[in-house]
Amino acid sequence: MGLIIALVIILVLALFFAATYNRLVVARNAFKNAFAQIDVQLTRRYDLIPNLVEVAKGYLKHERETLEAVTQARNVAYAGLKTAASDPGNAAAVQQLSGADAQLGGALGRLLAVAEAYPDLKANQTMMQLSEELTSTENKVAFARQAYNDAVMGYNNRREIFPSSLIAGMFAFQPAQPLEIAKPEAREAPKVSFT
Repeated sequence: MGLIIALVIILVLALFFAATYNRLVVARNAFKNAFAQIDVQLTRRYDLIPNLVEVAKGYLKHERETLEAVTQARNVAYAGLKTAASDPGNAAAVQQLSGADAQLGGALGRLLAVAEAYPDLKANQTMMQLSEELTSTENKVAFARQAYNDAVMGYNNRREIFPSSLIAGMFAFQPAQPLEIAKPEAREAPKVSFT
């Protein structure tokens, strides 16, 4: 009888252990999937920016430095996105992406501010379409970032709560890094008003 009770206790503990491990895996996969959605939206954003720069080039001949800054910031942010996308669990890569994206937002904001001084550029049909797409994409990025941060919080909570923390420690479930914006002024999407 004692053997049966011991086997039942071992079985219950094994089932609890397996269920806890599986919940941690599900939570980790959820935040990685949420990052994949950010990847899609940021890639779309980064693909729009070269088109925006090309349209602006003809009008902003004297603003070459601004155009180059946007292009360079876009390239750095895109590289950061690919690094973070290869391992969304890498906190340093996510933090680097956050900083690079904030720099891109600043450079893009300067470009759009300069563009305000060029009425012909503001009235350009292609520029208006690109700015509308960029605004839409910025909204989608914000929603994707929120979903990712929610998934990260759920995963981190799950891995830190006892007794899950014991299993998370045994199997090296690392904490996930939320995608935060480094500077408070960068918390707003760039203004893209060309009307």
